[in-house]
Amino acid sequence: MDVPSTTLFQSLIVFAACALSVWIAGARLAYLADALADRYKLAKSLVGLLLLSLATSLPEVATTLSAAAQQARDLVLNNLFGGIALQTAILAMSDFWSRGPITNYPRKANHALEATLLVLLLSVTLIITNLGETFVVAGVGLGSVAIAVIYGGAIWLLRRYDDSSDWVPVDLPDPDPLAFPAPTGLGRSGNAALIWQAGAACLAILVFGLLLVLFAQRIADQSGLGTGFIGVTLLAAATSLPELTTSIAAVRIGAYTMAISNIFGSNLIMLVLVFPADILFRAGPILQDTSRTVSLALAFGLAVTAIYLTGLIVRRKPRLGEFGLDSILVLLTFLGSLGAYYVAR
Repeated sequence: MDVPSTTLFQSLIVFAACALSVWIAGARLAYLADALADRYKLAKSLVGLLLLSLATSLPEVATTLSAAAQQARDLVLNNLFGGIALQTAILAMSDFWSRGPITNYPRKANHALEATLLVLLLSVTLIITNLGETFVVAGVGLGSVAIAVIYGGAIWLLRRYDDSSDWVPVDLPDPDPLAFPAPTGLGRSGNAALIWQAGAACLAILVFGLLLVLFAQRIADQSGLGTGFIGVTLLAAATSLPELTTSIAAVRIGAYTMAISNIFGSNLIMLVLVFPADILFRAGPILQDTSRTVSLALAFGLAVTAIYLTGLIVRRKPRLGEFGLDSILVLLTFLGSLGAYYVAR
């Protein structure tokens, strides 16, 4: 994509405009997904895991594939792995809009299983980055192939487990949705119109997400901060805006399970994107000779996911006001990660 030259200030303005566009499209997508789940009688946790998470991950898809084609290894990996802790922190922020800790709401064990499989995939990725790719075929490392295979198995297991009822929590909060008005016109729109609107929102997220990576690279060069620090902070934050808006919107209308599955599903997708990025990256295996920031991002992703896994299992947890202790710890861990990234940049 041929983009005219800009100053640092102009780059920041365009970056902010693209981020705002992604924000608006993501917010609209949450209401559309909720309406379509009701129309087609789909489980909202399944919609969050398989549909909403994929749609809101389109900026990651666009930025990852674009940066990989431009051979920007640091930007690819720091954007993907840095976004995991950030998106989990987004779920913690949802406690502001929920009635009590959000991890008290799931009725089934599939969310704990999502977190467990995410911990597994993060651990495998961290092992690969530390050991290095020992087997390489056509420039693609065996490690990235293993990540893709494990991801496929995880989705199969989660889909198979979705209807299971062998784990039943007690002392559940009120499941009724919050009183929050739906966007005007959704109730009167037909199914085809809702699908077309959802497609338009996805296209907007994809196009503006692609522009985000271009201007993030430009800001990295113009500011002198480097692609590692920019990728793990600014770019990861901007491309996570759909997850932020969809999660907040889902919680406000009481679709708590869709919000949780959206975040865990998006984090799983960000890991599996390593495989297509490895195919496009022609300078060797993309997980070979990674920076300290990559290992730190994976470690912080493990930490915040483990905290929420504990919160999903421990139903009666301490809380500060409406905030659960798990959400507070996730936010503190994420803030600590920003300092660590700056030191390791």
